[in-house]
Amino acid sequence: MRFMVMVKATPDSEAGVMPSPEEFAAMGAFNEALVQAGVMEAGEGLHPSARGVRVSFERQERRVIQGPFTETRELVAGFWIWKCASLQDAIEWVKKCPNPMRTDSEIEIRQIYATEDFGDALTPELREQEERLRRDVQSREA
Repeated sequence: MRFMVMVKATPDSEAGVMPSPEEFAAMGAFNEALVQAGVMEAGEGLHPSARGVRVSFERQERRVIQGPFTETRELVAGFWIWKCASLQDAIEWVKKCPNPMRTDSEIEIRQIYATEDFGDALTPELREQEERLRRDVQSREA
């Protein structure tokens, strides 16, 4: 199973406050453990929402909304993609994580859909297209 593990934003992360060298080192050690265990597939921090946009879809119209966005606790400041045997395994890894923020913080875990989760809605043709696209992406990463 694959999971997106999202570090929720705080007022500090939205203000662009950078972690201290000690905080970077602690998170680096945690990331090292994830990699060594074969759990981590990707992980990145995100710039504050003031540097981002949202695109609103309203029927055929597209509207670009400039950040910053007001509900800080609903924003994502960073993420990992993990491969774990179960949600419980992902939870156990998060419990080992150093606090990603200087203040109280929250991490959200969401399972990523696998191709087989879509059932009959994903026709054989669409399934082949999905597999081809994944191969193309992987070949570009190499």
